[in-house]
Amino acid sequence: MKPIIIGVAGGTGSGKTTVANHILEQVGAEHVAYIPHDAYYRDHSHLSLSQRQQVNYDHPDALETELLIEHLRALRQGRIVEIPVYDFSTHTRTQQTLSIHPAPVILVEGILVFVHVELRALFDVKIYVDTDADVRFIRRLKRDIEKRGRTPQSVCEQYLSTVRPMHLEFVEPSKRYADVIIPEGGFNEVAIEMVAARLRGMLEEC
Repeated sequence: MKPIIIGVAGGTGSGKTTVANHILEQVGAEHVAYIPHDAYYRDHSHLSLSQRQQVNYDHPDALETELLIEHLRALRQGRIVEIPVYDFSTHTRTQQTLSIHPAPVILVEGILVFVHVELRALFDVKIYVDTDADVRFIRRLKRDIEKRGRTPQSVCEQYLSTVRPMHLEFVEPSKRYADVIIPEGGFNEVAIEMVAARLRGMLEEC
């Protein structure tokens, strides 16, 4: 059976992960292989910490998308893949990998998953999570301080220097490729239930 590959995109802090988790719950986690695009950030361990902090992590080139494409094709062929594990506090890949097994649904989530033409072509369903910029910034600020060891100043500087400009250049324009746009992210239960119901129907057809 050919798996259904779903892409979930949207700006930083838009609620992509929340939407993805709701889909997992409603479709059944046992049916879904979940892959975050940000696991594929390129390794910068050869740089000093100060140099790593200057890298533009919101540009498509910061991610090894070609490896993600390779992994999705392998999963579609029924093969297990080993995805990278990224350490956001040090901006480096760890020595560990995470085994992802083939599943009827493959869910890929990330801010830039609709930007790369070859990756976008692999998605059977494309979902864009659309949330106001002020809400997204507050969520990112909270997340980066609590979970990624960042300071408020560093978060604000990064947001103004790269996050916002790259969102306007790459993320927001990619919305036009979406099959479904979900306003307000994980709080939009009606939209999430409609998407989940459609996916359950697609699984039954397979």
